[in-house]
Amino acid sequence: MTRPRIVFMGTAPLAAVSLTALAAHTEAWLLTAVVTQPDRPRGRNLQLQPSAVKEVAIQLGLPVLQPLRAREPSFVEQLRSLQPDLIVVAAYGQILPPEILELPPWRCINVHASLLPRYRGAAPIQWAIINGDPETGVTIMLMEPTLDTGPILSQRATPIAPGEDAPRLHDRLARLGADLLVETIPDYLAGRLHPRPQPSEGASYARKLTREDGLLDWSLSAAALENRVRGLTPWPGTYTHVNGPGGPVILKVLEARAEGEAAGEPGRILEAGPKGVVVQCGRGALRLLVLQREGGRRLSAEAFVAGTPLKPGMSLAPSPQAH
Repeated sequence: MTRPRIVFMGTAPLAAVSLTALAAHTEAWLLTAVVTQPDRPRGRNLQLQPSAVKEVAIQLGLPVLQPLRAREPSFVEQLRSLQPDLIVVAAYGQILPPEILELPPWRCINVHASLLPRYRGAAPIQWAIINGDPETGVTIMLMEPTLDTGPILSQRATPIAPGEDAPRLHDRLARLGADLLVETIPDYLAGRLHPRPQPSEGASYARKLTREDGLLDWSLSAAALENRVRGLTPWPGTYTHVNGPGGPVILKVLEARAEGEAAGEPGRILEAGPKGVVVQCGRGALRLLVLQREGGRRLSAEAFVAGTPLKPGMSLAPSPQAH
């Protein structure tokens, strides 16, 4: 039997793990090309940098296509000339038009980092942590023109560990998704897997994150705020305001832990010492363990307090309601 021809489309680091896994099984299929987003300016000098997927593709010696827009007719024709039997998509970053979705005989399949239909959209990993979910997982699905609504081919769940932050969960789900992908493709192409429609119950949308999402609202519970700190690292990060000589100063909260019950006004500092800065919340208290003043260095709470006049009784500036 001729090896099926696969084109891979992806951009983000999560997708690079799936590409590496596909490339390790060249006896089962032929990777004919990799499609990724154009190089973007990054860093202080804003130099053009390749995507994580492009870096892996170059290491593997695979042809790389970088259309500005996937719906461009010239790119669709270029893709058609590759005669893919299947297109695999993971964290590509663009909505694919029907001309691409219907191009391969086996259509397009997608690796999504949630247990669909929960958390369709751009930031499923972060919102699973922010919302305090006990578990999440990965889904391999057939793609449709609408966002993350296609029939499910396979799923695999995993618990979210206590204290696990977004980068660590991302890396676990990237590996889980890659493993499930290479298990799913042979069964799908052999007709042993039958796509099942997503259930209508439990559908939710994981919208794209904004900088404003990181602003801590001290009226929330300590558990909810700890989840936000874990879910929003490294971007956009969480922060509050502390009054300085020239007015409010941004104080970034990089690590924190929820404590037991406490009484007082939300946002009031209860303790500031070697073991952290403890802040009253709407319910319970949050111990800030790693902090960073705007423009400063990342510091342990002990080092931060030694050089900053944070004292019990002070209040952190009130924040607008978190989204």
